[in-house]
Amino acid sequence: MTINRREAVQRVAALMGGMISAPAMAGIMGQKTNNGTFVSFTADQTTLIASVADVIIPTTKTPGAKAAGAEKFIINVVQDCYTKAEQETFYAGLTKLDADCKTKTGKGFVEANDIQKKEVLTACMLEGDAARKAKKGTVPFFFMIKELATTGYFTSKIGATEALEYLPIPGKFDGCMPLGPNQKTWTL
Repeated sequence: MTINRREAVQRVAALMGGMISAPAMAGIMGQKTNNGTFVSFTADQTTLIASVADVIIPTTKTPGAKAAGAEKFIINVVQDCYTKAEQETFYAGLTKLDADCKTKTGKGFVEANDIQKKEVLTACMLEGDAARKAKKGTVPFFFMIKELATTGYFTSKIGATEALEYLPIPGKFDGCMPLGPNQKTWTL
C-alpha cells in the first residue's frame, strides 16, 4: 500500500491533534500561496529560528529540530505561505523573543543556556496563550513557530525515520495495532 501526499498531510494533522493551519498545510504540500512581498531573514535570524525550534524539539535519543533542518521549512512557510501581516507578526515575535531574553539574561536567545531558553520560551508561550484567550485576532508568535517547528521536524527525513517508526514498504493498514514496549509511533 502506498500513500499519497494528501494522506501524509492528514496523518501529520492527526499526529498534531487534528489541527494544522492552512499555511503549514500549504508548506507541506510545497505550495506557494503568497505571491506578494515577504520579509527576509538574516543569517543571525535563521540561527535564532533554528535555536528556538531546537528548544521545542531538542536532541534526545534522536536528533532534534536543528539537526533536521526545521528552520528551513519554517522560513519557507513564513515567506511562501503567510500573508504579509502574518509574516510581520512572526518577525516581530522573533525579535521580541530575542529582546526579552537579552533583558532577562543579558544574552541573546542563541547565546543563552538551555534553562534560560526554556524559561524565556515558556514566558512567550504564556503571553501568547493570554493573547489567544483575549481573542486579539492574530495567532501569537509562539503558536506559529511551535506548529512550524513540529511540522517541519516530523515531515523531515530525520523526524520521519529516526523519531518515528519507519516502514519503507508498508503492509496492510491496521488502525488498532498495539505498539510494543518502548516502540515509537509510526511515521507517515
